[in-house]
Amino acid sequence: MTKILRYSLQAFNYAIFMLVVWYFSFNLPYHQLEENEAVVTLSFTHATKLREACRKLSQKELMKLAPNMRLPTDCPRARSPMTLELYLDKKLLTKATVEPTGFHKDQGVNLFKRVKVQAGEHSLRVWMNDDVNIEGPTYSYEKNIVLKPEQQLLIDFNSGSGGFFVN
Repeated sequence: MTKILRYSLQAFNYAIFMLVVWYFSFNLPYHQLEENEAVVTLSFTHATKLREACRKLSQKELMKLAPNMRLPTDCPRARSPMTLELYLDKKLLTKATVEPTGFHKDQGVNLFKRVKVQAGEHSLRVWMNDDVNIEGPTYSYEKNIVLKPEQQLLIDFNSGSGGFFVN
């Protein structure tokens, strides 16, 4: 008798749990975006330019080093910080300055930004500077875009293929 009672109570508990899950999965509306909203997402990883160029060591500097450390050039590993600005219809949406990661600041920068915007036709402009030795943008991108409601626009970057591209 106790096994029958135990299994029936267990089935009853499972049924109650499944009803609660069913109720919350269908009957509570949740919207990430309001009507007529879209999302612009910046997401990429980039290895910025080196802060300093390699320099040739003089004979005097080489003699100060231990014999196993005598390389003819000194190449600092630190990379430049990246500065990025995103404009939509000439309005600044986001500005980010990202320092390289790594113990010696020698790895790439990672960037992820999401911005909710109104759907419709817009003028998109993105610029980035990845070299501390150059004033102004080293990469830029401009395009007229049409965003539909609940659309996600992804802005990615690939220095090998010329810069920014939009999906």
